[in-house]
Amino acid sequence: MLPSLKGRDDGTEVVVQPPLSQAVGYIVVVVIGLVIASVMVFVTKLLKRTVGEDNKKTEMFMTANRSVTTGLTSSAVVSSWLWSTAMLGSTLVGYVNGISGPFWFAAGCSPMIVFFAVLGISCKRKIPEAHTLLEIVRIRYGTAAHIVYMFLCLVNNLFAVANMLLGASSAISAMTGMHIIAATFLLPVGVALYTFVGGIKATFLTDYMHTFTILIILCYFSVKAFTLDEVGSLSNLFELVKAAGQRHPVAGNEQGSYLTMTSKGGILFGILHIAANFGLVIMDTSFFIKAFSASPQAVVPGYVIGGIAYFAIPWCMGTLASSVVLGLENTPVFPTFPRRMTSQEISGGLVLPYFAMTIAGKGGAAGILIITFMAVTSTLSAQVIAVSSIISFDMYRTYFNRDASDRDVIRWSHYGVIFFALFASAFSTMLHYVGVDLGWTLYMLGVLTCPGIFPTTFTILWRRQSKAAAIISPLLGMLTGIAVWLGVAYALYGEVTIATTGATVPCVWGTVASAISPLPYSVIITLFKPEYFDWADFRKEKLAFEVDTASIAGRATSFTSNIEGQEAESALSESVLKRWGRIASIWALATFLGHWVLWPLPMYASKYIFGERFFAAWIAIAIIWLWGTLFVVGLYPIIDGRKQIWEVWTALRGGEFKKVKRAAQSDTGSGSESGVATPEKVIVEKS
Repeated sequence: MLPSLKGRDDGTEVVVQPPLSQAVGYIVVVVIGLVIASVMVFVTKLLKRTVGEDNKKTEMFMTANRSVTTGLTSSAVVSSWLWSTAMLGSTLVGYVNGISGPFWFAAGCSPMIVFFAVLGISCKRKIPEAHTLLEIVRIRYGTAAHIVYMFLCLVNNLFAVANMLLGASSAISAMTGMHIIAATFLLPVGVALYTFVGGIKATFLTDYMHTFTILIILCYFSVKAFTLDEVGSLSNLFELVKAAGQRHPVAGNEQGSYLTMTSKGGILFGILHIAANFGLVIMDTSFFIKAFSASPQAVVPGYVIGGIAYFAIPWCMGTLASSVVLGLENTPVFPTFPRRMTSQEISGGLVLPYFAMTIAGKGGAAGILIITFMAVTSTLSAQVIAVSSIISFDMYRTYFNRDASDRDVIRWSHYGVIFFALFASAFSTMLHYVGVDLGWTLYMLGVLTCPGIFPTTFTILWRRQSKAAAIISPLLGMLTGIAVWLGVAYALYGEVTIATTGATVPCVWGTVASAISPLPYSVIITLFKPEYFDWADFRKEKLAFEVDTASIAGRATSFTSNIEGQEAESALSESVLKRWGRIASIWALATFLGHWVLWPLPMYASKYIFGERFFAAWIAIAIIWLWGTLFVVGLYPIIDGRKQIWEVWTALRGGEFKKVKRAAQSDTGSGSESGVATPEKVIVEKS
């Protein structure tokens, strides 16, 4: 999939044997997956009994009563982008392009995560009852636009999941010898189970547990690498990478060195990656669901903190792992010695697994197996709940049963969870058998995910975009992107194949065309037939079901004195939400300028090749940043959520969950439609 690496497969044939047995693979993928699912089901039931969070209610299942705190939101944001691809892909581009690859990978992720805070807080202000992005599109533009954006979002989610499963299954197969198709179908099993029962809150909690575990293992790797005698120190690692550049100069890099930001391949990937990721974030309904689930005060700080913290993961691990692999590839400690890695191994995402095997043997392989499993299941959970929300709210409730009850929507959400888990696995299997792997999907993803960037952003932020522009511009953008992608592949290589369409240059041009062309399309079409949308119209349609007020009362209304969920959001004044919007805009601009412009571009233009001290500082800062991310992901949610944790603990010790349960049963018996204890009853019982 990476034409620049053709010709590498010559030389001594060495087959790398999986360091772990198939039994280990099945234990991790199936047994541990089911154990985690069981734990999440238990936690879900515990929260229901202690603080009244009832996941049989739609608002709790889909939006966690819009009350998730900043710490858990930031952890979930990191988890949403902590794909297996983030670790496997960043090491891949580091191996191919050198030091610039992981940096551009990280810089292609953080700005749009922070930018999403702008969209999230704008939605909180304009349409606080929304559950999905598509509800917003339908209310503003009607049925035709709703169907178009439903298609765009489902394509986004499907290819995102395929990208995750292809990379994760390949890595798990390399570590254990487990059949790649078995891994593809078994990975979603546990995810479907706990998402089926727990909904979005289970997704948040699982995100936290998985991401905390992943960060612990990555931080361990960041230290373990230097305990290997062949590495030893930062100065020695510098010499190893420097020597690798002399043995195998990189075409397009300054003096062929791996130790420079002046890399043609690196900056092309950076352009491709930032465009593709804007599409992946903005057209991913799971990001909107998590924004809707956060309390109004948590949206902006949660996304800003999460976006900046995330930067360290692909930057640090991509840089460190690829540097170790490049430096030690010609030594007996490396798994493929005496040959270099083949193009198939690299494109399959095996740079990181080989790094772990090199520095820690079977223990390293086990660590990669665990983090790959946890990364793919955590992000897959968000994708599954996103698609299930489309099926239940935007298909079933909109077109099949407008008067759907709470129970009806939950039932169809469950159907959506099961259907998408099976369909995504089957689709990924099909891609595998036609010869598509992680490298191909990593490079071409943006061609299909980017057309909705500007039309969707305008839907939320620009009141003048017309209905015709919203419908036509993304479709024209997708056709433009596909035409440019395939046309450039044919023009450069004389044929359109999986190999040529997975090459860097066709994917860059196709992605940029797909992302940028809808901007002039939308503006021009709007000028021909201008419209003016009143934001107040968003509030004319009631979207929310009855809010589970018992859970809010059970938590003693931690973020507002008003115990009714929807009133809690409206309690924040318009001016406060607008101020949060300005803060989000400032952070989004600052993050883009800092991570993508002011930091890397002068280094690219200067043609600077890293010296020993600069390289040591580069790696040291990345490692420190990674450990800081460990704090944000692991400790901050505990500190921020200490009140609810204490309330759960107190309820368990005092048996108060029985009182909440009795109050709920009593309320049901009195003819309450919701079947949930009223706030007054819960307060009386707790007092």
